[in-house]
Amino acid sequence: MRNLTYIGIASLLLFLCGCKDSSVSSVQPLDVMTFNIRLDAPSDSANNWKYRKDNVCQMIAYYQPDLLGMQEVCYNQMEDLKQGLPQYTALGVGRDDGKEAGEYCPIFFNTERFKLVEYGNFSLSEHPETIGVKGWDASYNRIATWAILEEKSNGKKLVFFNTHLDNDGKVARNEGIRLILNKMKEIAPHTPAILTGDFNCIPGEEPLQTLEDNEMKNAAKLATVAYGPSWTFHDFGRLPMEERVLLDYVFTTNEANIDRYRVIKDTPDNGFLSDHYPVLVKLTF
Repeated sequence: MRNLTYIGIASLLLFLCGCKDSSVSSVQPLDVMTFNIRLDAPSDSANNWKYRKDNVCQMIAYYQPDLLGMQEVCYNQMEDLKQGLPQYTALGVGRDDGKEAGEYCPIFFNTERFKLVEYGNFSLSEHPETIGVKGWDASYNRIATWAILEEKSNGKKLVFFNTHLDNDGKVARNEGIRLILNKMKEIAPHTPAILTGDFNCIPGEEPLQTLEDNEMKNAAKLATVAYGPSWTFHDFGRLPMEERVLLDYVFTTNEANIDRYRVIKDTPDNGFLSDHYPVLVKLTF
């Protein structure tokens, strides 16, 4: 009888441990990438998109980010990326007409892992519902693309924003970030959020501080393990080392645990992937 009692207790402990392990394993890490791919500019000569596109798709397929935000994506590049990355669903519009004209800030998500709940775009301007207008002191039309996504395995939702802040307008950068924060609260309140982008800001500038003041986590600062250079923009390797700066960021809402952060300094044999390096972050919510 005593032996049966011991066996029962042991079985119960094994069951409880199994439940605990199952709970832990159900939290899947999320790999998030931001990447300014450099627009398709004939003046880039040997660094033109036609020489880079295959390597860009191969790099993304290798690292397999679950969520990918890109910047400076022209319509033909969007089509190349969709063709080269069939495992992803692609979302976005051109910043000049809300259709195909101008650069996109597209979102790509792993179709096997997520299903789309809702998606949209807005301009970074005083009139966010109108795409194709400059905001504040910006030199260019700027947009943000967002998507509410649901994990197919457990039904959990998150909202993903991707943008490209203006390179000239300081007011536009500051106000653009404030607008994005407001849109997060409006579109998906109380939902875990991720923001990726080329912010055209170096560490310490106001838009980054505004995000942190609003309880957003900067993956570059808070990752448990960080690897790679401290900069992302290199102008196809032409910039002197002391002039290279960090412009590309991944931010999350406060509930995220940021495990890994990496600036991917991969360089194919026949040139560069872009004039920026991509950033890859591993996190959990």
